[in-house]
Amino acid sequence: MEQDPQRKVVVDALRRYAGGLPHGIGGPRIVPGLSYIPVSGKLMDLDDLEMLVDASLDLWLTAGRYSVELEKAIALRMGTRFAKLVNSGSSANLLAFTALTSQALGEKRIQPGDEVITVAAGFPTTVAPIVQNRAVPVFVDVDLHTHNIQVGQLERALSPKTKAVMIAHTLGNPFDLAAVSEFCKKHDLYLIEDCCDALGATFGGKSVGTFGVFGTLSFYPAHHITMGEGGAVFCSDPLKNKILESFRDWGRDCWCPPGKDNTCKKRFNWQLGELPEGYDHKYIYSHLGYNLKITDMQAAVGLSQIRKVDGFIAKRRKNHNLLTHMAKQRGLEEFFELPKATPGSDPSWFGFLLTVKDGAPLSRRELQKYLEDHKVGTRLLFAGNLIRQPAFQGQEFRVVGDLKNTDKTMNDSFWIGVWPGLDETHLTYMMDMIEAGVKAQKARG
Repeated sequence: MEQDPQRKVVVDALRRYAGGLPHGIGGPRIVPGLSYIPVSGKLMDLDDLEMLVDASLDLWLTAGRYSVELEKAIALRMGTRFAKLVNSGSSANLLAFTALTSQALGEKRIQPGDEVITVAAGFPTTVAPIVQNRAVPVFVDVDLHTHNIQVGQLERALSPKTKAVMIAHTLGNPFDLAAVSEFCKKHDLYLIEDCCDALGATFGGKSVGTFGVFGTLSFYPAHHITMGEGGAVFCSDPLKNKILESFRDWGRDCWCPPGKDNTCKKRFNWQLGELPEGYDHKYIYSHLGYNLKITDMQAAVGLSQIRKVDGFIAKRRKNHNLLTHMAKQRGLEEFFELPKATPGSDPSWFGFLLTVKDGAPLSRRELQKYLEDHKVGTRLLFAGNLIRQPAFQGQEFRVVGDLKNTDKTMNDSFWIGVWPGLDETHLTYMMDMIEAGVKAQKARG
C-alpha cells in the first residue's frame, strides 16, 4: 500500500476509527443460542479496509491498477495463464459460456440448438447461460453422497448435437474430473467448470477449474473470499482469453485497457466488417457483448482477501471434518446421508449437506423450521430440481432418466455452515439442535 504523506494521514485516521469500533470491523460476536448462526459470511479485517480506502483515494472508479494485480493473483492461484474479473459469479458463468459461441472459434463454436450436458440439482445461473444462448440443456442425475453428476449417465446423455458439459463442483466437492474430462476428450467437447463454491478444491492434486476450457469463481460475501460483488473466469488459451475480454468489454475488438489508447499501434489502420478503412478501432465490435467489469475498489478488497484464502480454506475443511465426526458420534447416520468427498479429491467445502434417508421418521421441512427457530441458519441445495422451477416451465431441455436423486435432493436435503467465522462452540450448538430436532420429531411419532 502506498504511503505518501497525505495517504498516511488518512490511513492513520482509519486505524484509529477501526480501533474505536465497539465490535471491531467484523461486527458483533456470534453467541450460540443467543445470536443467529448464519450458513455463510465474510471475514474482513483492517487490511481489507485499508486497501478499499486506498483504492478510493485514487478516484479511479472503474477497473484499474488493483484489478490488474488481482487478475494476476487469481491466475497464479488457479494455475492458469489468464484471469478476467467480472461483476459476479453468475456473470462469470454467462461470460464463459457465451465466449464459446464466438465466430472466432469457427466450426467449434456453440450455436443455437446445440446441446450441453449439465445437472438440474444446483444453482440456476450455472444453467441459465445455456438457455440464454439458445442452446439446449441436457439434465443428468446426481448421486446422494457427493451430489455431483452421475458419470455413468454421460454416454446416455450424448447426442450428435452435444457440444459441451457445464457443471458445478457441488458445495466445494469436486465432481469426478477424471471421468468427465475423459468423456469430453473422447467426444471433443468443451468442459466449463463452475468453481464458484469450490475455490481451493483439488482433484488428483490439480486445482479445479483447470481441467476444462474455462473455470469460474464468485466473490459474493458467502464465498471463500469476497469483494462484495464480483467473480472471475480463468483459462490458459490466448484466443479464448481474448474472446472473454471482448464479450466482457461491450463486445469491442480493441484490447486497450481502460484509459489507454492505441496499444496495437494501428488504431486508425483497421478495416473490419463493412466499416470504412481506418475506422477507430476503439469503436469496432467483433461480438454482441456486455459490460461486466468491476470497480477498482472491489478489486482492492479482493486482492487483500486472496492473500488470506489458504487460511479460510483450511478452516472450512476443519469445520466440515468436525461436523462429520460429531454427526457420526451422535448416531445421525441412522437418519441422514452424510456428505462424502469424491474419491481422488480434496474438497474446499462450502457447506455441510445432510439428506434425510428414505424411511427415516423425519420431515426436512419441520427440521429446518426447528433449526431456524433455534437460531441455526439452514439452506436448501439451491434450486433443488431446476426443471420443477417456474423459470423452466416452457423452456426447451432434455432429461436423461428420471432424475430420482435430484428430486430426493429437492425434497430431503439441506445444509448448514462451515465458513471460517464459525468455531467448535458454534458447530457443537448446531449439532445439538439437529439432534434435538430429530428427537422432537421421533417423540411425536
